[in-house]
Order: sequence, then structure tokens, then C-alpha cells
Amino acid sequence: MKYQRFVALGDSCTEGLDDLLPDGRYRGWADRVASALDAPGFRYANLGVRGRRLDQMLVEQVPSARALEPDLVVLFGGGNDVMSNATLEQIAARADAMVRAVTSFAPTVAVFTLSDISHRMPFGWRMKPRIDALNTAVRGAASRYGAILIDVEDDECVHDSRYFGPDRLHLSSLGHRRLAGHVLSTLDIPFDPAWLTPLDGRAASASVLDHWRWLRDQVLPVAYTRTRNKLIGRQPGDGFVPKRPQLAPLTSRQMVR
Repeated sequence: MKYQRFVALGDSCTEGLDDLLPDGRYRGWADRVASALDAPGFRYANLGVRGRRLDQMLVEQVPSARALEPDLVVLFGGGNDVMSNATLEQIAARADAMVRAVTSFAPTVAVFTLSDISHRMPFGWRMKPRIDALNTAVRGAASRYGAILIDVEDDECVHDSRYFGPDRLHLSSLGHRRLAGHVLSTLDIPFDPAWLTPLDGRAASASVLDHWRWLRDQVLPVAYTRTRNKLIGRQPGDGFVPKRPQLAPLTSRQMVR
């Protein structure tokens, strides 16, 4: 097999939210990629932690990843930086520092751009300049430091709500499957082509009532929790740990096809 020591870095998307299995575990694109790479001798670690920004990954995840001596690292991050109060310059600097650090020890590194959330929610257009700044920085860093770019900014799935969870930010199971397909396609690893096959039909358009329920059930609770945590000095992701902190083989229970 081409890769035998795979480490995934990132935030909630790397952890696997909202790709929930019946037993309550999160699966996600990284687990799906690992299942496609699985072969005798293969081992996989997932250091992603929900809520983490790129600057936090740099000090929390990079040292751990370096110690694991991976031959493949895939990084998905930046969404929490975009939604923070960081300036555009800070977002770009964090992306550059993260890609530079990971490429300094891993022979193969793949990094993602982010899709444009303005297609999926009211007032999402406010985030577009910040997403553009992140994506420009990721593309530039990938070119400078020799990382593989997985550019999903213009993927057609961004317009289809079926690829996203109830909060319209995290990927659904279908979205994680598609993202895994992009990774494997870019790395030239065989996978089920259905992972990248467009879904049949069209998703129903969101009504005004749908937007209100999304605001009530998804946006306001998160805003309240973040405000409360800020007042007591907590940051998103505090108290959570990586689900696979060490390189280990996949078991039959963990195989995902």
C-alpha cells in the first residue's frame, strides 16, 4: 500500500460531526479514507478536535503528529478561524504557519479549501471575504511548501443541503463520503465512484419557516453557549480529546465502506 501511517488533523469535520453511526460514534471523511487505505501494516490516527482553530492545532496537534512519524497527513481546518474575531491577515498567517509546520515532517501532506457557506444560510455572505482569505492563503501555502491541494470551494455539493447537517455547517454522512472521495481521488487511491456521484433529484428549497427553525434550534443555542463560555474563560473544544490519538490498525468494527 502506498501509505501506511495516516494522521488526520483538524476540527469537528475531521472528528466526524455529523456523520453519526448507530452506536453513537462519529465516523467522518478521515475514517472513510482510512478504510480505503487499510491493508496489512496500515495504521491510522485522528487528532481532530471540535472547535479548534488553526493556531490551536499548531500547538496542540502538530507536535503529536510529528511524534507519530506519519507518511501521510491530511488537514481540514480554518472554519473556526473564519467564524472567530481574527483579522483576515491573522487567518492567512495561521494557514501559512500550519501548512509550513506539517510539511516540515510529513512526506505527503494534503490540505483543503473551504466551501462558501453563503449559499446555505441567511446572511452567510458576510463570511465570504473571510473564506476567500483563508482559501487564498491555503492555496498559496500549498504551492510554497509542496502540499497537495484538495480544492472543494466550487464543488457542486455546496448547493445541495443533503450534504450538510441540521446546522448547515457540518457535513452529513453524504457530505463526509463525498469529501473522502475527493481525498482519495486526489491521492489516486481506488474508491467507490458512487462517493462522488451526484445525488438524484434536487433538495427541497428552505422556506422562511425552515430558516426560523434553523435560527431557533441551531444558531441561537450555539451563540448562547459560546457567549457563556467566553465569560468563564472556556474556548470551543475545551474538554474534548482526539478520538484516535495514537496510530493503530483499523478493527473490523471500524471498517467503513
